[in-house]
Amino acid sequence: MEIPRQTEALSGRSQSPGSLTEQLRPGLRGELVLPTDAAYDRARRVWNGAIDKRPAAIVFCATPDDVVHAVTYARSQGCLVAVRSGGHNVAGLSVCDDGMVIDLSRMKKISVDPQRRIARAEAGLNLGEFDAATQAHGLATTMGVNGDTGIAGLTLGGGFGKLGRKHGLSCDNLIAAEIVTADGRMLRTSASDHPELFWALHGGGGNFGIVTAFEYRLHPLGPALLVGSVLHAYNQAREAMRFYDEFSRGAPDELSVDAALVTLPSGERAFSIAACYAGPLEAGEAVIAPLMKFGSPVESRLQAIPYIQIQSAGDSLFPRGRRYYWKAQFLREIADGAIDALLDCYAKAPNRSSLLVFQQVGGAIARVPASDSPYANRDAALDCFPIAIWDDPVDDEANIGWARDLWNAVRPFSTGGVYANNLGDEGDERVRDAYGGNYARLAAVKKQYDPTNFFRLNQNIRPG
Repeated sequence: MEIPRQTEALSGRSQSPGSLTEQLRPGLRGELVLPTDAAYDRARRVWNGAIDKRPAAIVFCATPDDVVHAVTYARSQGCLVAVRSGGHNVAGLSVCDDGMVIDLSRMKKISVDPQRRIARAEAGLNLGEFDAATQAHGLATTMGVNGDTGIAGLTLGGGFGKLGRKHGLSCDNLIAAEIVTADGRMLRTSASDHPELFWALHGGGGNFGIVTAFEYRLHPLGPALLVGSVLHAYNQAREAMRFYDEFSRGAPDELSVDAALVTLPSGERAFSIAACYAGPLEAGEAVIAPLMKFGSPVESRLQAIPYIQIQSAGDSLFPRGRRYYWKAQFLREIADGAIDALLDCYAKAPNRSSLLVFQQVGGAIARVPASDSPYANRDAALDCFPIAIWDDPVDDEANIGWARDLWNAVRPFSTGGVYANNLGDEGDERVRDAYGGNYARLAAVKKQYDPTNFFRLNQNIRPG
């Protein structure tokens, strides 16, 4: 059984690229991979093994000029374009059938100015590579929670991470970006250069062009942070979840507290809480102490861990090639009714890899006015989402159905909003839920910079 597509249905039928070998390869410094090439099957794969698409061409760009070349050619041929850096989009939007994939994953230059605390990073970097380069100078900015994730898609959709409550989203730390637009122009954007376009890049996704490089504001950090983790048995999960809700909502900005319903290797269910303190180690002990003292956890640990290690701690849970599906929604609190629904549905999880995740936001994220960036759901406390993980296509229906059932059960307790980076194929209205009152302004920027909706394999904002 084929997994249900998580990509938006497109109006019209895109043309496949024509004589790509003759017309596209000249002038390209990077690599062109076609279906007849030995490297093709590997090149078309993305992180989510449930995505199986066959593009007509994959362009591995080496420079921004390669991106301009690919965009110009694709537009002239009227072919569908997908843009890929890390390839981590759960819905598979970074690859397409029949069209062209413009891949930035080999563009990995990064320069760090430790005096000005600024990093310029090309879009092919993943967050593990970015963190390693900035931590070499004792600096960091908010990045995600999986080292394999590309910085480009993460930032353009908002960007959650352990430092978000203290320093804001990844996009909140963006001070400039270099972008190739649909008409093949290469622009530098900032608060003073193309300011409306720059505003749209702060969470509006890949709707407005292909960003080839980002400039970020950096902050002193580490090298080690204090991390506390506890694991509660499932028969104590209700009380532990109530505690987590109260504890996380009262946490200072320096503390990021995530949690999850998990299944242990033994098959037993459990509730896990992990807190990371982005400040002095000695100050963190007092802040994390209530977490360590609550209840009777079956396992607890408090230790100083290098920031880079913290950032890669979950990588083993989400390897490339497994099958993934999730649906997300924001909560302001974990109401008793939501706890009942979560515990009941998670008990029916189809396999031991299934998770129900709470990712904490708030703090500095919440103090940015909603109109200052496309990311509108500033009042949320938690992002809540089931993650189905499996390997056999035969199990697609059971896993996808479980995730959807859990999401529906919690829906009455949500804010109605959603994080754009966690959206699948959920329709135009759900895209609007991600942007709220900012949607009309985004549509106007889209009309100015991409009036034909050339960049439409994304959480699409139609030209307004």
